[in-house]
Amino acid sequence: MSLIGWLKGNRLVDVTAQDPLPVQQQGAITTRTADTLLVATTTVTTDANRDLLGSTATELPTLDNCMQYRKLVWFYFRTGTAETTYRVLARATDIAGAPLGAGWQELFVDALPGGANSWERIEIPSAGDGYYDQYRIEVWRTAGNDYTLTSKIVGVR
Repeated sequence: MSLIGWLKGNRLVDVTAQDPLPVQQQGAITTRTADTLLVATTTVTTDANRDLLGSTATELPTLDNCMQYRKLVWFYFRTGTAETTYRVLARATDIAGAPLGAGWQELFVDALPGGANSWERIEIPSAGDGYYDQYRIEVWRTAGNDYTLTSKIVGVR
């Protein structure tokens, strides 16, 4: 017999492994909302400054109106093993959507993880929250042959 009991319906129940003491959730339950922001297929070449949309115009964002998202999650599938570099840039805009200044803030540059026919995922930013208005994600291969990169980017609120 247990020294601790609780009311289950109309009867007093001893605390056991089969009838554990119920607990109430404390604080708010965190729910996240995720929105698909981009689905794109890119041919990865040696062209520097080429973003996931295929644009080499360095002032154009890959993603716009992202202020509401604390984090972006980039899922991708690569068909080749060529060494590839990726760069993530971000910036804030004014109320009309114009960049606050010239250029971009570089969040990170790194080698794209994964081999041929593999799925990978990268969180942007990698730590903390983002809340930038615009992002530019560039990819280019540094060795090997051109290959196809299929990407999906999800914004997490």
